[in-house]
Parts: sequence; structure tokens; C-alpha cells
Amino acid sequence: MSATQRVQQWATFARTWHVFDCTWQNPFESAQLLRKYLLGLHKPIYHPMNESGDHVVAINTKEIALPGEEWRKRVYFHHTGYPGGASWTLAWELHEKDPTMIVKKAVYTAMRGNLQRRHTMQRLHLFKDGNIPKDILENISNQIPSPRKVPERLDKMDPETVRTFPKIMDWPNSYILK
Repeated sequence: MSATQRVQQWATFARTWHVFDCTWQNPFESAQLLRKYLLGLHKPIYHPMNESGDHVVAINTKEIALPGEEWRKRVYFHHTGYPGGASWTLAWELHEKDPTMIVKKAVYTAMRGNLQRRHTMQRLHLFKDGNIPKDILENISNQIPSPRKVPERLDKMDPETVRTFPKIMDWPNSYILK
């Protein structure tokens, strides 16, 4: 086996670290994407009995975007195991308590419920903002492309671009926006 083939084989079997930006992303669509990398479905050597998945670092989980009325209507169930220990938490309440929990639960649900799921979830690293610890940041070698394009906010654009952008109409000076 040549040195080149040996390096290719090592690269195929090695666990790589990927970063994914959750800004303005639907957590349920993102969970399907992250699942692929955690289980190793993107690798040519994938086999269900082989644990060849990679590490995934998801940043900015505080900036997720749920579709439609999901913030008010989606409910998360938890049971302590004791009688009367059932509780239901709305998505916005859960997001206020822990900004990483909705993405974590979405990825956990996206994976099949086998015995490997808990061990696979240990390779998912979630951060509510862009601050990644230095030891994890040194390992990252790939970026997962976002499925949705993030729109640019007007307050983040330079004033000259906003002023020269084509307008459909100009509001009259006497018009008052309410």
C-alpha cells in the first residue's frame, strides 16, 4: 500500500469535526442534515453496524427560526417517572430556559431510536452563540453549508446601499407610519 493510499484510508476512517451555523435555520430541517454527519452517512464506508460518524459543532442555536406558529403551538413533553410528574413546555419557554435544547431534541428525534443514539449524541456539541472553546475550535476542519440563505438585515447594511436600493414608491413627507 502506497503512502497516498494510506493517507486516504486514514482520512476516510478518521473522525472529522464539522461546524454548522444555526442562524435563521429551521431546527427540524437542520436535524436531518446534522444526523447525516453524526451517523457517518456522508462517508463511502458507511454501514449501520459501523460507528463511523463525525463530530458536529452547532453554533448560534439561540438564533433558530421555527416555521409558522411553532413557537406558540409546539409542546415538549417530559415525565419525571413519578406519579403526577408529567409536564408540557411550550417551545418559546424551553428556548428561554435553554437555547440549545430545541436543536438537541430535534437531532435526537431525527435519529433512529437504537442503542447507538445516546453515544452518537455525545458527538454533537451545541453552543447558544458563536463563542466556541479553544480546544474544540482547534479541531474543526469543515463547515456544513446551511440549507437556508440567511437574509441580510437593513440595520447591518451600510446606509449608502440602503439609499441606492431601487424603491417601488416613496412615502410622502406628510405620511405618518403607525
